[in-house]
Amino acid sequence: MSEHDPASAPPGRPHPERAGPDQDGFEQTGAGRGGPEQAAPEGRPDRAEELEALVARLEQRVAELEDQWLRALAELDNMRKRAAREAEWERARMFREWLPVLDHLDLALQHAEAEPASLAEGVSAVRDQALALLERYGYARQDDAGAGFDPARHEAVGAVPAADVPSGTVVGVVRPGYGEGDHQLRPAAVIVSKAD
Repeated sequence: MSEHDPASAPPGRPHPERAGPDQDGFEQTGAGRGGPEQAAPEGRPDRAEELEALVARLEQRVAELEDQWLRALAELDNMRKRAAREAEWERARMFREWLPVLDHLDLALQHAEAEPASLAEGVSAVRDQALALLERYGYARQDDAGAGFDPARHEAVGAVPAADVPSGTVVGVVRPGYGEGDHQLRPAAVIVSKAD
């Protein structure tokens, strides 16, 4: 008789591989016989293991984002320092270009003591040099005499009656303006004509 022959099972006990009601009338199945719990299906990880894996992935992502954030902060700080250095270099370069103007003023004053008549000529040459420097930086001196009054370019400091020019014409410049439009250092202070 075979070891697995159903007839070889002891009387009163069901064969181990058979499913059927036990003595109390409950159905018995392979893994669940004798207890209320059933085994988890094969191939599906335990829920705790899934959560642990998820936490590990999230912690890794947080570490990556923190690293990227720290790198971005460091790069921003480097850019700020570089921009500050470049601005300082540009500022120093601009002032270095004004040094010859001061040198020529010193020379004009030295010659004025020996030859007072040459003072006007020396000061005029220095003035021309300063005007050329301003123009190179985009702040050319504006010649506003005879122009129509423009509040964006002019600041009226006085008005005089003038019969020979239209009202609102610039008839005198008290203080010249430099630059124009969005690149204006200052408006011209002017005297304008008015109707009698």
